[in-house]
Amino acid sequence: MKNRVVITGLGVVAPNGVGIDAFSEAIKKGDSGITFHQQLADLKFSCCIGGIPKISEEQKLNYLTPLQLRGFNSSGILYGCMAGIDAWKDAGFTVDPNSELDFDSGTVFGTGTSGVEKFREAIYKLDEGDVKRLGSTVVVQTMASGISAFLGGILGLGNQVTTNSSACTTGTEAILMGYERIKSGQAKRMLVGSCSDDGPYIWGGFDAMRVMTYKHNNSPEQGSRPMSATASGFVPGSGSGALVLESLESALNRNAAIYAEVLGGHINSGGQREGGTMTAPNSDAVQRCIIQAVSNSNISTNDIDAINGHLTATSKDSLEIENWTKALNRKGENFPYINSLKSMVGHCLAASGSIESVATVLQLKEQFIFPNINCEDLHDEISEMISEEKIVKEVLHTELNIAAKASFGFGDVNACVIFKRYI
Repeated sequence: MKNRVVITGLGVVAPNGVGIDAFSEAIKKGDSGITFHQQLADLKFSCCIGGIPKISEEQKLNYLTPLQLRGFNSSGILYGCMAGIDAWKDAGFTVDPNSELDFDSGTVFGTGTSGVEKFREAIYKLDEGDVKRLGSTVVVQTMASGISAFLGGILGLGNQVTTNSSACTTGTEAILMGYERIKSGQAKRMLVGSCSDDGPYIWGGFDAMRVMTYKHNNSPEQGSRPMSATASGFVPGSGSGALVLESLESALNRNAAIYAEVLGGHINSGGQREGGTMTAPNSDAVQRCIIQAVSNSNISTNDIDAINGHLTATSKDSLEIENWTKALNRKGENFPYINSLKSMVGHCLAASGSIESVATVLQLKEQFIFPNINCEDLHDEISEMISEEKIVKEVLHTELNIAAKASFGFGDVNACVIFKRYI
């Protein structure tokens, strides 16, 4: 008998909202968190806009101690700690440095590159022969598993504490890794999510690849345009999303509030074969990932009411829609509602899957579809495959039961998770 897995806590640090209440309000209203950044212009970036969460120094002290913040310069770890702690508290747990070790709870919390600003700071000191002034926290701020190490210690987690890293698929993969651990009975609760640093040292490589838009430096809120005919590349973002996954039995035993259920999912790779490359998807593998996610969740493709796509505002958006239509064998007016949070927050890279999953779960819990902004001019190739009514431009309050969330990342890696409304 496999355990059913439910979601009992959410946390989010996003460019358009920090905290669940602010984020939920922002996505319903279609508020963009994309702004112009003079630092990028000074560094001669083509794309000078991006999404960075707004966090005050006072807010930081609500999550990390003055000692932890001394010499601290890792935005991704900060975002991850904030989202993770908020999710833990939202699930009804306390945060106490003197609490007993909890062997039933763990975390899978992913990232792409951790503490790149701290790396830069350390490299300059090393090059100047100043190794003795590096400080004692360089390692924990820059190691890939820094975020899970911080959260494991803050929350006293005694089960698996680890970090995964699979490019833009990281957050969705983390959810499925935590889900499998609870389903198999190896943990009662898993804090899952992902985070991403912000700034030029993360975003510069993408600017050099010319995959980011350069046409909206004077109109940042209009820059991220998934599924639009005038999409000209993605807008970079940053932040973190976190979910507390728990066995249904554990949640019911402690009378916890439940947001939704995780029915299942699938993770695979296209192997950079059959059209797949380091940066482009193997369509057969994408379709197989979606089909297997549906099968593993014991539902039919017709049961899916809504899709939160990967949809980055690049030339691959039409291909993604085509892959969904083929995998689900649904098109036109029979296609589910589909949206892309990236229109409001940009592409948050390793954090994208977790932030977007939080948005998906909120849709199920509160019964709405958040709007796709900047999509007034739907791409012709997309309108030929699915009805434009399925790409809502204003918040839509409607009955939802099952939603799919998928992420597709560099390296030709894929993940799809299926969420269900819990009643």
